[in-house]
Amino acid sequence: MWGEINLFLKTVRLFAVLAAVASIPVVSGAQQAQTPTSQSPDAQQPAPPAKPSPSTNQETPTEKEKDRGALGVTVEEKKKGDQSSKSGTSNDRLFYTLPNFLTMESKKQLPPLTVGEKFKVVTRGSFDYVQFPWYGFLSLISQAENSEPGYGQGWEGYGKRFGSAFADGTIENYLTGAILPSLLHQDPRFYQLGEGSFRHRLFYAMSRNLVTLGDSGRKEFNASEVFGGAMAAAISTYSYHPKSFISYRFDAATDTTTPVFNPSDRTLTNTAKVWGTQYAYDTLTLVVKEFWPDIRRKVSKHKQSQPAR
Repeated sequence: MWGEINLFLKTVRLFAVLAAVASIPVVSGAQQAQTPTSQSPDAQQPAPPAKPSPSTNQETPTEKEKDRGALGVTVEEKKKGDQSSKSGTSNDRLFYTLPNFLTMESKKQLPPLTVGEKFKVVTRGSFDYVQFPWYGFLSLISQAENSEPGYGQGWEGYGKRFGSAFADGTIENYLTGAILPSLLHQDPRFYQLGEGSFRHRLFYAMSRNLVTLGDSGRKEFNASEVFGGAMAAAISTYSYHPKSFISYRFDAATDTTTPVFNPSDRTLTNTAKVWGTQYAYDTLTLVVKEFWPDIRRKVSKHKQSQPAR
């Protein structure tokens, strides 16, 4: 039950922001030019440009706009992207919030990450400040649904649910992004395609959970993702998720107490559900990562088209 709720909430998390961004109207320069203005003849005379002070090296807003290229990024932003490519990881965030450090906007394969670099970037994303409120929100929903009742209620139950949700995500991140990629010599990064039809890019992104690049540069079966996700599901399910227990239900009408058996969550069926839920979420995330640069450019163009106030 909790696996389906978890997937639904994660899906809402991604697509709610995606829909909000995609719905932003883009105002073209031609539309702005058609807006009537009532200016006096004197006001229409261009004012002489102000001479910049020799004591300042600050770039004016006009100069910044001139630095923007066709992709809607400044020279400074491009330099940051180049530095990220040289370091082998990214500083990007999905929707300017969610960690996106293993996604590269270059189709050219970069030099392989070292074992230390793989663990460093996974640690950076797993303990990012955004993760804590997100796991807190998931735990709150789980508490309200009384999912996995073995955790109980109250602050103690909430704390157990928070720790469980955080551990589930962190273990999966390390196994699929650092541990197995290091042992199997595979590249945990996602290289965006960035061109072609929507369908082609969609299937490309969805297939990256099954196909990846090895450190040698050759295409390989993505054993890190498939087996790493299965191992993470098994570890979390059989280690700290609730066992079966007996609770008691009081019936005021008959003044009797009835024992109730609560089955264990440590089952093969539940493990498979957790694995499938995580795999589906990871696939959905790759699709969003593939089209995120298009959304970012649209937002950038919208900001540029806004009239100065």
